[in-house]
Amino acid sequence: MGMLLLTTALAVALAGSAQAEPAAAPPVLQDVAAPVDPQEQHTTSEPQDQKADAKEPPTPPHTGIRALFGNFVEDIKHLPQMQNVYIAGAGGALALAVHPVDQTFNARLMSTSDAVNAFFAPGKYLGDTPVQVAFSIGTYAVGRLGDQPKVAHLGMDLVQAQLMSELLVEPLKFATQRERPDGSNNQSFPSGHAAVTFATATVIERHLGWRKSLLGYAIASYVAMSRMHDNRHYLSDVVFGAAVGTIAGRTVVHHQADYWAVAPVAVPGGGVALMISRTRWNP
Repeated sequence: MGMLLLTTALAVALAGSAQAEPAAAPPVLQDVAAPVDPQEQHTTSEPQDQKADAKEPPTPPHTGIRALFGNFVEDIKHLPQMQNVYIAGAGGALALAVHPVDQTFNARLMSTSDAVNAFFAPGKYLGDTPVQVAFSIGTYAVGRLGDQPKVAHLGMDLVQAQLMSELLVEPLKFATQRERPDGSNNQSFPSGHAAVTFATATVIERHLGWRKSLLGYAIASYVAMSRMHDNRHYLSDVVFGAAVGTIAGRTVVHHQADYWAVAPVAVPGGGVALMISRTRWNP
């Protein structure tokens, strides 16, 4: 899938305007120190600091309990965004595409090997909602107690992402009533474990960048695989669960610094492809 990196031309425009400024003062005034315009000094001293924070969402002035739940109401208002519609559509299309191999895929993952079973055993605990909520609250508490607003903000968004995941997953489970592969109940679609772990990974990516989120996405993928190995979910369940988690994580993190956009594009000759573009905000 192609990726288009969009960059701003602001720096070029500023450089052009700087070249168009009048020439220096006459030689008779060269030995006099020219006063520095405070506005020019401000624009030349701040870009480095701003660039360092360009990839981070702006830290809110308040990260207390009231802000934690108050912002969640605002998050819900951000759900009907077109980007979320595109992600849900792509997740649904992919889940539908892999649906025919649901049964056979689980059969291949299931194993009688003790080593394989031991490898996948922690997955059901890592992706459990109480564990993910505890991790999120722990991050939030560390930030609050340590007077670290950025850490508290990360923890706040993690908690909100878990709440958003549950808000999306549970109604879908009861609406679809899909039976689990092991026949234990009718809440197979979508996978809640995949949703909450991908929500966590997405929040980390939005705060810290994709490099620092690789471990989070690896854990989320491992959890999804473990659910199929344990015969608790089908491949289509975890695929759409991952899409739901991505929507939840993107919805609760608001910033302009690093924006990923997903849009359908018509393919010559028929068909539709998805184009993923990335816009970086440079102050």
